[in-house]
Amino acid sequence: MHELVKALDDAKHILIIAHINPDADSMGSALAMYTHVLRLHKKVTLFCKTEKINPALNFLPFINKLKYNLPSHYDLALSFDCGAIKRLGVDLEEKLVNVDHHVSNERYGDINLIDTTAISTTQVLFDFFIENDIKLNAKIATCLYAGLVDDSQNFSTDKTSERTFLMAAQLIKSGADNALCVKELFKSRSLASIRLKAKMLESSKLACSGKVVSTLVPRSFFEETGAYEVDCEEGLHESLELVNVEVAFMLRYTKDGRIKGSLRSKNNLNMNKIASHFGGGGHVHSAGFVCDGNSLEEIEECVIKTIKTIL
Repeated sequence: MHELVKALDDAKHILIIAHINPDADSMGSALAMYTHVLRLHKKVTLFCKTEKINPALNFLPFINKLKYNLPSHYDLALSFDCGAIKRLGVDLEEKLVNVDHHVSNERYGDINLIDTTAISTTQVLFDFFIENDIKLNAKIATCLYAGLVDDSQNFSTDKTSERTFLMAAQLIKSGADNALCVKELFKSRSLASIRLKAKMLESSKLACSGKVVSTLVPRSFFEETGAYEVDCEEGLHESLELVNVEVAFMLRYTKDGRIKGSLRSKNNLNMNKIASHFGGGGHVHSAGFVCDGNSLEEIEECVIKTIKTIL
């Protein structure tokens, strides 16, 4: 933490990065730090490689400052919620600070601020602010709260603890808008996303005596519904709620023709171990990977075989 404080003090132009296809944790962390750096009266650029981000994040303060091209000059970069440097989508030459909570983090930064016990990266950043007596205003608090509520699935995951609620209480006291965060992240749905979820759930299949549910999302699902890629997440989470299911996974194509896998589990079944088998990583209950394959069906078969070794 002290290294990060010094790096922020010494820097003249700070680059803040959210990972490719950012979620509320990555973008919330990035925007909370962006807000803090503005108060330091330093030049700052907020960057993300993905131009078409999830519209559900548009309520976050300063999201309109997001840039999609790297600045020509900067002397310090900070990445948030990114376990592997390739997920930043760019090559960085200057000093890099890696702030994260993933067990699988590659520790690619010159400075690595990583707490794998944290439920979200915004919790790691929250601890940094509190430890260094950095005042939380309403904008920072709302950004941090968005990541907390999203990664805890509105305080419903197994990792939700007393620490989670103590942080939530302090953020709300500092001005975080709980109703706004929950509304935008959990209670606002497009018709396209609902149609996509219906297609996903209809096509889901059970394996391993009903303990595993798999969902394949071909490109046609997006073409027929007009949904975003991020809209897949709700269907994946709901499939995990099926009775007797212990593992849910989803496969879809990326824009460059590779296959993206997302894995979720109950009962401490280690999805990070499964994802690492395919070159990915993440957490015990939530992990992902991107790999090459001839078809979604081919990778589905491989994932099920790998899951069987754990079940």
